[in-house]
Amino acid sequence: MIDNIDNLKEILQTINIRLSHQRLKLLEYLVQNKTHPSADEIYLDLQKELPSLSKATVYNTLHLLQEAGLVNALSIEDSESRYEIITESHGHFKCTSCKKLFDFRLNMQEIESTDLADFMIEERDVYFRGLCPDCLKADQEESEK
Repeated sequence: MIDNIDNLKEILQTINIRLSHQRLKLLEYLVQNKTHPSADEIYLDLQKELPSLSKATVYNTLHLLQEAGLVNALSIEDSESRYEIITESHGHFKCTSCKKLFDFRLNMQEIESTDLADFMIEERDVYFRGLCPDCLKADQEESEK
């Protein structure tokens, strides 16, 4: 949905979310940082530029944007949520070594199970764990020594 900073203002206006400098900065941050940051990470990074920003504002804004369908909250094995801009259908891969989260393209609508034929599916998530290419390479190099 959001693929660049230029259309953020228009999107917020279209869905009747009052535009504020802090909301725009938070969305810009998520567009520029595809690292699935936590609310605390977002707060600490944005506070450098916006000293008057409060943690409550960050949490409230993330909740508002999540309710509006612009932001996705991920809870992958951690006790805290991680956030991302919703752009396209995709899955997630978490490296068990470096703990980074990676996105990969996936058409969620093509995933079906006859076992769920009588269920109403409201949300679809695909999540893999393993070693990312950098950690796999480092692991292999360590094994060769």
